[in-house]
Amino acid sequence: MSSDAARQLIARSNRLGSDPKNTNYAGGNTSAKGTDTDPVTGEDVELMWVKGSGGDLGTLTEQGLAVLRLDRLRSLVNVYPGLDREDDMVAAFDYTLHGKGGAAPSIDTAMHGLVEAAHVDHLHPDSGIAIATAVDGEELTGKIFGDTVVWVPWRRPGFQLGLDIAAIKAENPQAIGCILGGHGITAWGDSSDETEERSLWIINTAADYITAHGKPEPFGPALDGYGALPEAERRAKAAALAPTIRGLASVDKPQVGSFSDAEVVLDFLASANHPRLGALGTSCPDHFLRTKVKPLILDLPATASVEDSIARLTELHEQYRADYRAYYDTHATADSPAMRGADPAIVLIPGVGMFSFGGNKQTARVAGEFYINAINVMRGAESLSTYSPISDAEKFNIEYWALEEAKLQRMPKPKSHASRVAFVTGAASGIGKAIAARLAAEGACVVIADLDLAKAQAAAAELGSTDVAIGVQVNVTDEAQVQAGLDAAVLAFGGVDIVVNNAGLSLSKPLLETTEADWDLQHNVMAKGSFLVSKAAARILIDQKLGGDVIYISSKNSVFAGPNNIAYSATKADQAHQVRLLAVELGEHGVKVNGINPDGVVRGSGIFASGWGANRAKTYGIEEDDLGKFYAQRTILKREVLPENVANAVAVLTGPDLSHTTGLHIPVDAGVAAAFVR
Repeated sequence: MSSDAARQLIARSNRLGSDPKNTNYAGGNTSAKGTDTDPVTGEDVELMWVKGSGGDLGTLTEQGLAVLRLDRLRSLVNVYPGLDREDDMVAAFDYTLHGKGGAAPSIDTAMHGLVEAAHVDHLHPDSGIAIATAVDGEELTGKIFGDTVVWVPWRRPGFQLGLDIAAIKAENPQAIGCILGGHGITAWGDSSDETEERSLWIINTAADYITAHGKPEPFGPALDGYGALPEAERRAKAAALAPTIRGLASVDKPQVGSFSDAEVVLDFLASANHPRLGALGTSCPDHFLRTKVKPLILDLPATASVEDSIARLTELHEQYRADYRAYYDTHATADSPAMRGADPAIVLIPGVGMFSFGGNKQTARVAGEFYINAINVMRGAESLSTYSPISDAEKFNIEYWALEEAKLQRMPKPKSHASRVAFVTGAASGIGKAIAARLAAEGACVVIADLDLAKAQAAAAELGSTDVAIGVQVNVTDEAQVQAGLDAAVLAFGGVDIVVNNAGLSLSKPLLETTEADWDLQHNVMAKGSFLVSKAAARILIDQKLGGDVIYISSKNSVFAGPNNIAYSATKADQAHQVRLLAVELGEHGVKVNGINPDGVVRGSGIFASGWGANRAKTYGIEEDDLGKFYAQRTILKREVLPENVANAVAVLTGPDLSHTTGLHIPVDAGVAAAFVR
């Protein structure tokens, strides 16, 4: 990238996109026009660099830009077939690309190319959309900005909107930008700095006007009984409701959840007008494509019991699905894509907060952020006027737009564990860490539960952001800590689908040297700990009604009588039988329960490093450093068992290929005949 214009564009985009008051995640687009050398002719050629489809301004790089020849782009005006066929113009953009072209051009490319300005910003600021969605938005635009900013009536993004804005700029030479009805803002300038200044001036002027002239209670008076619960109480209620809500949001397709009890959400739900405003839905296309047309709102006060709330949510969900089906049937045509799903993406609980859903954690989290944007928009519009979003018909035309459908079809196929949430105990090291890494690599969200919080958080950070993994402190022998860890899981990701009972320790002693404390410690951590984790997790799995998997990392010692490990082997046998018992009991809920019997995993093992390895080596009369090789030589395959081998078995058992397998113990021991399950 040799153009100064393009470099300035990226810097401007990153500054604008890094501040949420300017635009939402992946919302809006920016452009710059300039010249570069045509490698074919060696002559200067006029180009436009514009943020490509699906990119985010705050993190935009050169690879996220589409690069087009300006002369060819503007020549498309001559072949534009009219509004009925404007979608054809998106494919025509491919014939205007310069070189390899970079990112795919977005639907807004025409807006940038046809406007006679060196630099253009199109943004989705809350303050600007508040004006754009007010019932008297055109009048407000004139009152706030005079003739410096021009009102543009709602039109779906596309080639015609680009022509409209180009004409408005030409007819209003004094204007620096426009308010797009129901949508956002656009600004232009002769330089990158000037355009950025104008964009910010429009955003800040709108915000300042709302602050100075807005009503003190835009959402109406406080609604009795709907105020925010104390933090601990509302988060406990959120954790209790989360599995049921996730199940309701996943009837058509499994979803990952995200929870927010941000003050803006709680204040909205505590106000008298929230039912009316929520029913109107969002307006900006970026908003409702992420949040669906409207949220599901529980119509009970904050003090309602968990049981009453669940019963009412179930009723409201049935009505929501019926309403969404009616919305689809009313507006669909013979050419419309099939209905994608009738479950809500946003669920609002008065006094508690907001649950948002998507195919992965980032999508779920961003959906919630977009609804917060929508609340801010409604507040601004209601402060000055009356909130009046675009019609359901227009929303449908965008939600089921052929171009939007094509964009969805281009998305990569989900990985095997996408939309699943795994809770792995003892996962900060050794086998547990390998399991967590493998499940995350397969697309799962992972909760790393470990006795050592710092190590759990560090292991989670190795896997990626908190959209991928979190670390929590859990002593599996403590019922309260187990519940707290699972509560953290459901608040982070909406629920739990995979539970791996991996936490363990071992002491190698013969019978006469094994103390009562030795026995109790090992049975508390593994037998009792697995029981406590499985019991608490089963409640979540049952409430979700999505099935799930419980995995026990047992041991070949659960069936093999080795020397000097009475306490360890006995508790492993206990775990092995828990697998069989729970497979029978949880099967009616679609929950599979299986076990894995590894042989000694020496490398990377916390158990072996803590003294077990030295004791076992002494038992067998070998050096501790040779223990892995010793174990390998006694196997049929002569292979050492590694943490990754156990992780592979977990991935297979919890993946799509063994959907009909439960109550199974898989040996991962390289072949120990004495431990064959029979």
